[in-house]
Amino acid sequence: MSDFSIRRAAPRDLPAIVALLADDELGAARETPGDLGPYREAFAAIDADPHQLLVVAERDAEIIGTLQLTFLPGLSHRGATRAQIEAVRVGGEMRGGGLGSGLIGWAVDEARRRGCRMVQLTSNASRTDAHRFYERLGFTASHVGFKLALEKAPE
Repeated sequence: MSDFSIRRAAPRDLPAIVALLADDELGAARETPGDLGPYREAFAAIDADPHQLLVVAERDAEIIGTLQLTFLPGLSHRGATRAQIEAVRVGGEMRGGGLGSGLIGWAVDEARRRGCRMVQLTSNASRTDAHRFYERLGFTASHVGFKLALEKAPE
């Protein structure tokens, strides 16, 4: 699939991005497309940070995919910068047509262009189809990830 373009996300894209995030079983339980307030705050922070890049895939002026790329400078691996791929989403009707591979390929190329020495991502343990997809693209399940949910600190 090469009939799409990838560009930096703009504030006007937020409703479409949030709809993509909510368009699966896991996202439907945690996203609130009807209340864009928290997403606007997050978008502003992401957009202002030079280590963050939120992009959309677009075809015929329609947002059909998205991902966030974070650049993590570090001391490990002889001072290597890593690129972290997050929130990869492809519209339901577009899945299986090559858009996901195109998005990930673009992210890997952008990471390389920015001097990163590694690209990493996490995927929910229940997303077995996604795991097979990432493995087909050359990613290896080399680590075990851990998360700790935090409640909002009292003000």
